[in-house]
Amino acid sequence: MASPTPTLLLLTIFFFISASADPDMLQDLCVADLSSGIKVNGFPCKDAASVTSLDFFSQGLANPGLNTLGVSLSRIDYAPGGLNPPHTHPRATEVVFVLEGTLDVGFLTTANRLISQSLKKGDVFAFPKGLVHFQKNNGKVPASVIAAFNSQLPGTQSLGATLFGSTPPVPDNILAQAFQTSPGTVKHIKTKFQPKK
Repeated sequence: MASPTPTLLLLTIFFFISASADPDMLQDLCVADLSSGIKVNGFPCKDAASVTSLDFFSQGLANPGLNTLGVSLSRIDYAPGGLNPPHTHPRATEVVFVLEGTLDVGFLTTANRLISQSLKKGDVFAFPKGLVHFQKNNGKVPASVIAAFNSQLPGTQSLGATLFGSTPPVPDNILAQAFQTSPGTVKHIKTKFQPKK
């Protein structure tokens, strides 16, 4: 069988890159109608005639004007010793900007290589889409970041809660074998995680 041409390879790569992002909007804007009880892949749009500049301005981060724009923001505050435990965002890359304090952050590649960095006020760090990552405040004062995502709903899957707090539970013998430990140890760890309700 002949090997693919460079053009075919580039087209294939382009297809996978373009197919992996949030879908493009079908209208100029879609300001979230938070009063609607309907939720289909986000919130329904306000009537375009009722949209104002205030829908795109915010002194906070929960701005409904971002609905369907393929981005989201959050502020995360860390107490001294606080941890955002290992987790993934299956639908987004995350970029953090440190507002105050210091953080030790890192992510793991699919080759199990830890990429880590100590951050201080003003620093920026990116966590690639879908990779396990964490943030820890090892300082003696609070820390805070602005986190930006290239998806309106990046999803968050915390590893500990997912594996040890799922409903129905992952069988103890599966986790014991996966973590090379005893079912008794798995049962003990499960007591630390509350199932999602």
